[in-house]
Amino acid sequence: MFRGTHRHSLDSKGRMNVPARFRDWLSAHCDGQLIITIDAQSREGERCLVAYPLPTWEKVERRIAELPSNNTAARQFQRLFVGQSEELRLDAQGRVLLSPNLRKFAELDKELVLVGQIDKFEIWDAARWDICQENWLANADSFASLGDLVL
Repeated sequence: MFRGTHRHSLDSKGRMNVPARFRDWLSAHCDGQLIITIDAQSREGERCLVAYPLPTWEKVERRIAELPSNNTAARQFQRLFVGQSEELRLDAQGRVLLSPNLRKFAELDKELVLVGQIDKFEIWDAARWDICQENWLANADSFASLGDLVL
């Protein structure tokens, strides 16, 4: 579904081009509808947005709805993750308009990186992505915690 790293620019109106491969899949499977929200689990310096095709989002939303309403952490997560979500549709040119609120959270400037994550994709500020990627590669020994994962 969503693979690879793609660099794109944000236009002056806040519109983002969606890569052709992503766009084709979204058009074929959900009429170009997607949900974009904040990565509520991101750490300091790693803020990004997450884009879900509408059918995938509906599954995620059902799981979130099952969280106990008396659990403070669950409620805070739900408020952030679902509360910041926006339902969007690809326009005729294969773009989506990112709201000022979403752009502010991820500190998106003009240059973006879209990172495929199999059933969703992330939207990063390009400079932040480059820094994070270098840090992750420099600390690749931390992947040992994944155990016997063989690729």
